[in-house]
Amino acid sequence: MYSTIERPGAGYRFIPAVFQYSGGVAALPGWRLERARFAEPVPLDEGFNRIAALLGTLGLPLTAFCACELRSPAPFTEDGFRSFNQAYAAVLEDWGVLFDGRNPVARSNVCPAIAPPGVPSFHAFSYAVPDAEAAPSFVVAGSGESVEGKGTYAENTIAFRDLTPAGIRTKAQYVLGEMERRMEALGADWSKTTAVQVYTVHDIHPFLGEELVARGAARHGVTWQHCRPPVVDLEYEMDCRGLPLERVLPA
Repeated sequence: MYSTIERPGAGYRFIPAVFQYSGGVAALPGWRLERARFAEPVPLDEGFNRIAALLGTLGLPLTAFCACELRSPAPFTEDGFRSFNQAYAAVLEDWGVLFDGRNPVARSNVCPAIAPPGVPSFHAFSYAVPDAEAAPSFVVAGSGESVEGKGTYAENTIAFRDLTPAGIRTKAQYVLGEMERRMEALGADWSKTTAVQVYTVHDIHPFLGEELVARGAARHGVTWQHCRPPVVDLEYEMDCRGLPLERVLPA
């Protein structure tokens, strides 16, 4: 089981993972997590500015920023992904979000297969709000079918380059298991989710019932987004969350 680290004063705890993101976040007692989605993708620099403005309007510090969902033009090479992540993490460092050398922000970053944005952009983000009466809330970061932080993606990808129905199912089984491992660390399970998202261009219907519905991952349905994971040769990604409030921000 994964462990978590509390982010003092920011209102949440997180699963330590790799430098570009955490494995997920959960509100501390006396806090709740909320999600805001942009009506249209917002380029990264503008998105950071709009997020900072909203947090300021709500009377929250920048360190309340705890999760985000990105959209990119196309899957990165490993080197390209590393360069992107370094620039992204530099903003978090400027904001004071990084904690003891770790990145606590949960993240998904996927690539729409049709009509992608021209540049990496924000789709949505989450933040912590003080609330003495709040029920538990959480966001699990996106995970593809690769063991993170153990070397190259090619060396650690489940069913690497296997695009057969059996291969896609095997990838999905690993990712579903990773969602469950992360939720367990955050004190949650499928029964606590309010939304579950699948990102793939491959057909999930052959295993939708047996692998997702049967284990409770589709209790409120599943949002299947026709997107690719952010790195070349990854084919299946998921994230999930349990949040009391979500809002849509105008374009």
